[in-house]
Amino acid sequence: MKCPHCPGSALVITERSNIEIDYCPQCRGVWLDRGELDKLVERSHHEYAPAHGNKGFERPPAGKRRKSSWLGELFD
Repeated sequence: MKCPHCPGSALVITERSNIEIDYCPQCRGVWLDRGELDKLVERSHHEYAPAHGNKGFERPPAGKRRKSSWLGELFD
C-alpha cells in the first residue's frame, strides 16, 4: 500500500502488541486500520491507568525522569 501523504513511498507494516501498524519511512506517518486505534486506547486504559487516588497529572520530582508513555512501547 502507498502512503497517502508521500505518493512514491510504500508503507511498511509492523506488528506491536498484536496490533498491525502501517508507517511511512519517508514522512514517518502512522496509519491504522479500522478498530486498531480503539485497541490501543483500550490497552492504554488497562496498562497505564493512574493508581487509585493519583490524579495522573502530577509532575515527577526534580531530577527524576517521567515514566515512558504507552505509545513509546509501540514506536521506538
